[in-house]
Amino acid sequence: MVTKASKDKQPNALVYVIAGEDLSLVNSEYSKVIDQLVPAAEKETALTVADADKAIIAEVFDELRTLPFFTKRKVVALRNADKFISANREALERYFENPSPTGILVMTVSGWQSNTRLAKKLTSIGTLKEVEMPKGQELTSRLIEYAQEAHSKTLDYRTAGLLIDLAGENLSRLYSEIDKLATFAANEKTITTAHVESLTGRNREFDAFEVIEACLERKTGQVIERLRRMFEEDKTAEYTTIGAFAFHVRRMFNAKKMLMEGRSQYEIAGIVRIWDNKDSFFAQIKRLTLRQIGDQLCRLAQTDYAIKRGQAQPRIAIEQFVLQLAAL
Repeated sequence: MVTKASKDKQPNALVYVIAGEDLSLVNSEYSKVIDQLVPAAEKETALTVADADKAIIAEVFDELRTLPFFTKRKVVALRNADKFISANREALERYFENPSPTGILVMTVSGWQSNTRLAKKLTSIGTLKEVEMPKGQELTSRLIEYAQEAHSKTLDYRTAGLLIDLAGENLSRLYSEIDKLATFAANEKTITTAHVESLTGRNREFDAFEVIEACLERKTGQVIERLRRMFEEDKTAEYTTIGAFAFHVRRMFNAKKMLMEGRSQYEIAGIVRIWDNKDSFFAQIKRLTLRQIGDQLCRLAQTDYAIKRGQAQPRIAIEQFVLQLAAL
């Protein structure tokens, strides 16, 4: 998780706004802020957590202005406060101009527009913490942490990377996939690549990689056999295979570019997440030029366009693509 604090962060902030699209990450940052502001022994007396959907602005201000007893400050927290802010923007603007010196307002929101009057007033009295979605290695590490925290399951780097390849980089969806995998793994302590493959039922990403691998090894008969098996086992494959092929060809393109820059195969494999058959993968891209790989991406885009416009039959167009790829 990446958290960016506003450039005008106040050392003694009276208002904290925590903004981010992913609720779990925002809640995690919220917990950190609350723990920093309120010692555990004072949470019963110094912390008020209001329901933002039902909160009345006057009562929130009263809480903030009430002198704290036996504590240095009073903290009032409003989670998921987007609607609350929209409904009470003018009153909040006035409060930001003259905030209580002994009260701290903490709000979590899904988004925060920096060009509003409220946002501009925040910079003089408070702090904006923007929680960004993790990417790359940080995303992989976050999944490993989540599997352990939520389910007491071990998830290794390779399996987490494979899951990202299959499910994409949307964190909420990845959490959901781990939830399902944890249930599927039952009493086992580790979520493995075998669990991922079993639960996805040999996902089309696996199949697409096998087809491309056979193409680059010039095993034409095997290419057609595997491709037709994909169509038979998955009736939607003719509409989704182009995307799966494009994913792998883009990975080849990026790996080839990094090779040309002098980066090591070990480093590249980690970045583009090649877990199996590394020697075969790099042998294949070494015999292709960057231009040849880029041309295949263009051909895939043209094929996709022709299919969507009804100018080509999906199965025939896809077979033509793989046969031309195998001829390189």
